[in-house]
Amino acid sequence: MALHSFPSALLMFTDLLFYAAIFCAYLYMLLVIWSILYPRYRIWPPGQVSWKLFLAWGVFYPLAGLALMLMVRDWNAWRIPHEIRWALGFPLVLLGLGLVVWGIYTLGLKHTHGVRGHFVTRGPYRFTRNPQYVGDIVMLIGLALMANSMLVTVVNALIILSFILMPWAEELWLEEAYGQEYLHYKTIVPRFL
Repeated sequence: MALHSFPSALLMFTDLLFYAAIFCAYLYMLLVIWSILYPRYRIWPPGQVSWKLFLAWGVFYPLAGLALMLMVRDWNAWRIPHEIRWALGFPLVLLGLGLVVWGIYTLGLKHTHGVRGHFVTRGPYRFTRNPQYVGDIVMLIGLALMANSMLVTVVNALIILSFILMPWAEELWLEEAYGQEYLHYKTIVPRFL
């Protein structure tokens, strides 16, 4: 490859990452919307270890990896001033990550993956019914600011939209699984904040 064609090859790689991430983001959102519209045939939450669990996470993990690679590849390609993006983005990433880790620690990794377990109302679940989604959303906003990339912002916005829709896919399942206990919990703890 000639040296002068190297930058165009990197641009093509960035485009490929972006379109692959967009494809995965839309596919993930489609799984969530399907689960909302057709709860009897829902993919998320799977409730047990099954093909649904592997499908949902088999789309999400590549999406997360593609978004991370895109962030590295397109780092600082936009026009947000350096001071603003780090001053706002870094604290948001830390806050979001802390909330996600606290939620996973409280709920447990197996149950975080959508497998039915015991009903949890302690830890961050005292303040929000979806602390991991709130944390993920805050973290994705922070990462988009820090990356300073229009492409990362678009991909993260699609992932955030999926995280906003996820509780609607889960709530009917939670009502079926935990009955009155969950219905009471819904009345006293907000969906997000």
